[in-house]
Amino acid sequence: MIGYWGKVKKGIVVLTVLALIGSMATTGIMAKKNEKNIKGNLVIVGGALGSSNSHVYEKFIGLSGGKKEAKIGIIPSASGSMKSSVQFKEDLISYGVDEKSIEILPFSSHDFKGTEEDESKWKKNAENHHITKRIKKLTGIWFVGGDQLKITDTLMKENGERTKALEEIWGIYRKGAVLGGTSAGAAIMSDVMITGGDSLGGLRQEFTTEDVSNPEDEYAPVYIEKGLGFFQWGIVDQHFNERSRLGRLAATALRYKTADEKLAYGIDEDTAMVVNNQEGTISVLGRSNVTIVDTSGSTTTGSGIRDLDISYLSPGDKLQVKTKEFTIAEDKVETKEYEYYNFKPLPATGVLSSYGTLPYYLSYSLVDNEAVEEVSSYLYDSKGNGFELIFKQTDETNGYWGYEDGQKDSYSILHVKMDVSPVKVNFSDKDRLQQDFKKSTLDVPKSSFDPETKGSLVIVGGALGSSNEEVYNEFIKRAGENGKIGVVPAASSSLKSSHAFKEDLTSYGLSAENIDILPISNHDFKGTEENEEDWIDNKNDPDLAKRILEYDGIWFVGGDQTNITQSLLNEDGTNSQVLSSMWRIYRNGAVLGGTSAGAAIMSDVMIAGGGSYDTLSKGFTENYDGMSQQEGGPGYLEKGLGFFPYGIVDQHFDKKARLGRLIATTAVYGKENELSYGIDEDTALILDNASKTVEVKGRGGVSLVDLSQSDLSPSTHTYKDIRLSWITSGDQYNVESKEFSISDHKVSTKDYEYYEYSAAPHTGVLTPHPALANYLSYSLIDNAGQDEVKSFSFSQGEGFQLTFRKGNQTEGFWGYRDGNKDDYSFLEVEMDIDPVTVTIEDN
Repeated sequence: MIGYWGKVKKGIVVLTVLALIGSMATTGIMAKKNEKNIKGNLVIVGGALGSSNSHVYEKFIGLSGGKKEAKIGIIPSASGSMKSSVQFKEDLISYGVDEKSIEILPFSSHDFKGTEEDESKWKKNAENHHITKRIKKLTGIWFVGGDQLKITDTLMKENGERTKALEEIWGIYRKGAVLGGTSAGAAIMSDVMITGGDSLGGLRQEFTTEDVSNPEDEYAPVYIEKGLGFFQWGIVDQHFNERSRLGRLAATALRYKTADEKLAYGIDEDTAMVVNNQEGTISVLGRSNVTIVDTSGSTTTGSGIRDLDISYLSPGDKLQVKTKEFTIAEDKVETKEYEYYNFKPLPATGVLSSYGTLPYYLSYSLVDNEAVEEVSSYLYDSKGNGFELIFKQTDETNGYWGYEDGQKDSYSILHVKMDVSPVKVNFSDKDRLQQDFKKSTLDVPKSSFDPETKGSLVIVGGALGSSNEEVYNEFIKRAGENGKIGVVPAASSSLKSSHAFKEDLTSYGLSAENIDILPISNHDFKGTEENEEDWIDNKNDPDLAKRILEYDGIWFVGGDQTNITQSLLNEDGTNSQVLSSMWRIYRNGAVLGGTSAGAAIMSDVMIAGGGSYDTLSKGFTENYDGMSQQEGGPGYLEKGLGFFPYGIVDQHFDKKARLGRLIATTAVYGKENELSYGIDEDTALILDNASKTVEVKGRGGVSLVDLSQSDLSPSTHTYKDIRLSWITSGDQYNVESKEFSISDHKVSTKDYEYYEYSAAPHTGVLTPHPALANYLSYSLIDNAGQDEVKSFSFSQGEGFQLTFRKGNQTEGFWGYRDGNKDDYSFLEVEMDIDPVTVTIEDN
């Protein structure tokens, strides 16, 4: 994939729509001829393929003939170096392919970094019979990521015709070979190749056949070139959800739709779209989604779009292309008329929007939510010129839900309609919001923590994947390979999650005989004959309290955190006998851990409910209405168990956009010079009391909020000079010395920023890199073109402006992990929150 705005700026070319269409016709982009009877298959990956993604690797190897028979060629031409090709070769070997059966093919139109040879001379190899004939023996070919134009420049002649190498590739593809690729290697698969641009440029219906991206502009027109056309059934885009490319794919699909092709496909990172040409099917493998955009029933008026049809497929799902028939994985159940949620979601207006990436927002806030039939978001530049996005349910809309990789939610969605309307969004300063900020009456008693405590904590932000070896091994290591574990089921509505955690521990080597599900609860569980509500008195059962002393580790499953505290604290707030025993083994060296609700209980101040926007604007409530309050409303606080003594903890942090509520809570209850900690899903914060360090393990990150230098006025909804840091796996923070230690696989980006462009504000679900940590990493920290970026969160004419800026102490760090995935950390981004008035006009 080309750098976000492109590193090389070519001459600016302004194209009218008519001139554009004429240009494209002459370059042959629209002149497509479908091949008949292709026996080969495609494995098209949306980028950032993890070395650990066994489903994708094994599928590619299987379609290549299997470990013993596969003969695979890797085409390195998209990349700037040989690193990604060597990495892919090593990955194939790790999955069982003989090293002698894999070769990196000498095709390139440019020189690679870090090699003695001048690979630009390889361009002529595409016409060299002695080299191209090596392709005939291959059963699979893989295109690595980078710049898709370097692939087409290598394999196509200047007149658009195929080189001998490309003809040979087509030859083995027709006969049964599998072709695959990631990122740029995915972009080249369709005949219409999206080479650059973003959703804002696409929705403005600006297209070009030359690279006219300008780093000083906050958007880029959609740049179209001719691809290699292996994929016969529409247009492909990649890095799809991560870079919010729905707008650019939809606009491209509308521009180029033909009588027989009205579907377009957006593939997320670490996810594969597997194409079976003989069966006419597309199936999904990997860790995320493939988006299907259907333009057949949509219309355009000016800059507006109506009734664009959007579906999301997740791993295990399949599409029959000609009939547009979807087959959803059998382990998912329909949500229609069985919606789990019932809450009024706020518009997705920026980094404080829960479920701020589009598939999550549509899944939780619309399709699996019986309270609404439509939701909205925005996309605009720093002058407010942009679009309102409306997502609607119709009679055809349906959702499907299941678990994947343990207890992670997995959604598929069919037929959500999308409308796009041009608007102008105006912001003006405001002294304070109309809503009064209400303080909490929570009285937090003195901490029970003993500074001599020898034990440790493994605090997971929720949705812990069964495959998250790093986190499970950390918990087991601290408990001991022969350790005895007690699982506290109290937070959940059933025993399912407790049994699943026990099974996961046994899969990592613990004996099932050493793992007990403890009779601790304040409510009855579904699906059992026993009434677990009777367990409430067990909190002070001497025998159970004595039994707890035998354990080397205690685990709290997820659910409703108030059920845990009610099951372990006495009515007067004092520790029960069972809780006192947990404190005793913790002091003596046991590990305590928990996920989701089991993370929330770890600090003295327990955040039990509320959303970011409502907590910043309304403050806190004394009323708690159960799990529905997890999705929004003012903050609700209770006394936690206090095992983590170094600040307030929050969880599901990025996915549910809880930065605002953690800031508001810390402003009222944070102790001087203490940080607060927001833990992402499938991620653990490890506290080692002996070394006074916290370390991150897992797939996401931990946000650290520092208000020690801030000017805070919750009553006027104003917060100045917040410091925000984000650390990922291998990074550490010393709670005593206040020093960070960044994993040595990362390098500092300061004064070595990779990007240089003007970043549009974060405005909603189609903002590039919509997750806050990624938005700040790509748009601010690793971007020499910005010293500050903004986001907005608003509802009913007022809201907040969030300003993030580089300060003297701000520093970013970058490296690769799990193959070629970007891995960022950053320290001390400065942040302000100010109230604003918002007006929206048709444009």
